[in-house]
Amino acid sequence: MKVTVIGCSPAWPNAGGAQSGYLVEGAGGHLLLDCGPGVLARLRNGNGGWPNVDAIAITHFHLDHWGDLVPWTFGAAFGPGRREPKPELWLPPGGAERLGALGAQLSFSGQLEHAFDLHEYRTEEMFSTAGFEVVPVPLTHYEELTFGLRVTDGNRTVAYSGDTGPTPRLADLARDADVFLCEATLSGPEPAERGHLTSDEAASAFEASGARRLVVIHRPDELPLDERLERAYDGLELSL
Repeated sequence: MKVTVIGCSPAWPNAGGAQSGYLVEGAGGHLLLDCGPGVLARLRNGNGGWPNVDAIAITHFHLDHWGDLVPWTFGAAFGPGRREPKPELWLPPGGAERLGALGAQLSFSGQLEHAFDLHEYRTEEMFSTAGFEVVPVPLTHYEELTFGLRVTDGNRTVAYSGDTGPTPRLADLARDADVFLCEATLSGPEPAERGHLTSDEAASAFEASGARRLVVIHRPDELPLDERLERAYDGLELSL
């Protein structure tokens, strides 16, 4: 099982960076966790012009986590994706209707059926895709319906926080995982409603989870990080 960081920028891209996209590869297939701006172009490099992806799972509908689904639809309808099998696209509850409404506004709804095999996951109900079992765990991200994703091939487990504020569910998401990809966007806590973590909060969730390895994601380059913590970067490969 291998995880490749395609992009790990926060809501504003780090210089030259792509936004959220994490490719999990196993014997049964390739699963992309989120698909933010810049991810599609990175996936096209060195792969015959179109991504080798069997499934995509989206954590929530903030643009930095799903925005490259839009050019993906056009590439699948009119470009090199026409010759490739459609990946499954797993969305949060109500996501198919929401994506369709956005597509009607942004002129890509007609291409969705050419691009993806659409599905919606259910809160804390395991679903199977691309050779993995995935459990979506609801987290806290302002008022946006948001999930972390726990991915396993039966031998190794990856926990991905997506975007979240502090919540005890983070430790459940990452319980005994081989690697915990955890966001740490902030230098200090937001004063009111929470939607992101500081690095100290990410480290605390990691310690509570019993996970084996913490990799900090969604971190602005301009924010320093304690040298004892591992910072993700675009192109990082993790072999589990």
